[in-house]
Amino acid sequence: MKNLDDLLSEGVRGRYVLVRADLNVPLDGETITDDGRVRASLPTIEKLTAAGARVVVTAHLGRPKGAPDPQFSLAPVARRLGELLGAEVALAEDVVASSAHSVVGGLTDGSVALLENVRFDARETSKDDVERAGLAEDLVGLVGGDAAFVSDGFGVVHRKQASVYDVARKLPGFAGGLVLDEVRVLRTLTGDPERPYAVVLGGSKVSDKLGVIKALLPKVDKLIIGGGMVYTFLAAQGHDVGSSLLQEDQIDSTRQLLDEHGDKLVLPVDVVVADRFAADADTRVVPVEDMPAGWQGLDIGPRSAERFAELLATARTVFWNGPAGVFEFPAFAEGTRSVAGAIVDSDAFSVVGGGDSAAAVRGLGLPEDGFSHISTGGGASLEFLEGQELPGVAVLEGKE
Repeated sequence: MKNLDDLLSEGVRGRYVLVRADLNVPLDGETITDDGRVRASLPTIEKLTAAGARVVVTAHLGRPKGAPDPQFSLAPVARRLGELLGAEVALAEDVVASSAHSVVGGLTDGSVALLENVRFDARETSKDDVERAGLAEDLVGLVGGDAAFVSDGFGVVHRKQASVYDVARKLPGFAGGLVLDEVRVLRTLTGDPERPYAVVLGGSKVSDKLGVIKALLPKVDKLIIGGGMVYTFLAAQGHDVGSSLLQEDQIDSTRQLLDEHGDKLVLPVDVVVADRFAADADTRVVPVEDMPAGWQGLDIGPRSAERFAELLATARTVFWNGPAGVFEFPAFAEGTRSVAGAIVDSDAFSVVGGGDSAAAVRGLGLPEDGFSHISTGGGASLEFLEGQELPGVAVLEGKE
């Protein structure tokens, strides 16, 4: 892949550069509750502005239904990006219409504009190649045919979308620093990682992680299971899981995994259960074989946390994706905190696989520099490790 350094060596002063960033941040009203993705976008944007480029950023927020929706406006992101850059970021009121043309046309060397949520245009996520190409053409029309495209939103490179994939077929494409670092790190994990190699997977549904579990089991030394999907595994072992999250249609698949890879799969031995899903619920710690009827498991228990920590202490490579419990509620955060702390305390090359895991690191006040790498793309990371081709990377590598 050509990268940002290659583009900068060509010279970008006075040239438009279209940057696809991942600015899909959580909001409480108009307040950003975790600006990690905004901060992660800074290095690429700052290098371009310092070199005199006219930077046009495109990004999405949430899942609008292909039309403008005020609750998904990028206005809070534009404000925060401007604060972090120390310069105003002009926000277009549309994606490729009159406001976008006006804002982009008003850029000067070293300045930044942000287009409104690209998913306000239904063509962005269309399955129709011609429709997506039409939006890509309109984006090129904003910046001109002599512009460059920088892909720096790793969290979206696993999607064949107009601003990720199709634009890179119409403009010279370069990998931003964020995408380049992510690919390098994940190729370390899929290559010949230092052993022991341990993976910690959480999340709510086995079905969401089944592909990556199957792909990783032949390659890892231990695969530790946490989160809501634990209870489908426990049910496959014959345990009653009360009213815990359970995917009955996945029990046979998980039972087969346990039969074939029981020496590698590590499950909790105790859990924290609650009488209801609430921050102030009544809680108990119980062995996995003694879950009370009508109660639901919302975190791993202390014995499990200790067991997981012992395994992680000896690992030389660790990949973690998915919290161990409902960390947003303090009563069920200790399992995630313990797992993360054990990774920080280890000497392993450690990768946090984005998504809720990255949010947990910041939300629980854990040291970000305690991990070797914190990914900005949960789904993209998992698909890469599963062995799937990521369209937004493949197009930069000239494979499309």
